[in-house]
Amino acid sequence: MEIAPIRTEADCAAALAEIERLMDAEPETPEGDRLDVLSTLVEAYEQRHHPIEAPDPVAAVEFRMAQMGLSRKDLEPLIGSRGRVSEVLSGKRSLSLAMIRNLHRELRIPAEVLIQEKRGKVARRQTRVG
Repeated sequence: MEIAPIRTEADCAAALAEIERLMDAEPETPEGDRLDVLSTLVEAYEQRHHPIEAPDPVAAVEFRMAQMGLSRKDLEPLIGSRGRVSEVLSGKRSLSLAMIRNLHRELRIPAEVLIQEKRGKVARRQTRVG
């Protein structure tokens, strides 16, 4: 079978070309086994060298709103008043634990996405001493 570790982008490209060639391989055949092993190696290489960050919580909410055809008003039962929804979506207010639970339960947004810190939208509050 001669499968080697994927250590470089060239190794990865070669493995992807071989995967493409084997895409129609039957399971539990030598070709199917080769496809499984190569796919696992490429996945491990890509996770290590090209990790994909989870989306910003607000971006995830906005994306799901667009998918589901929801308006800001539809978020009020999940987040709070119209002003609170506006603050959250503009990045002026962080999601509370209750909001995260509601959004996770009703919109099926993964909790691990919702609990992340916001990126780039809000300047952190600075505390002055003295």
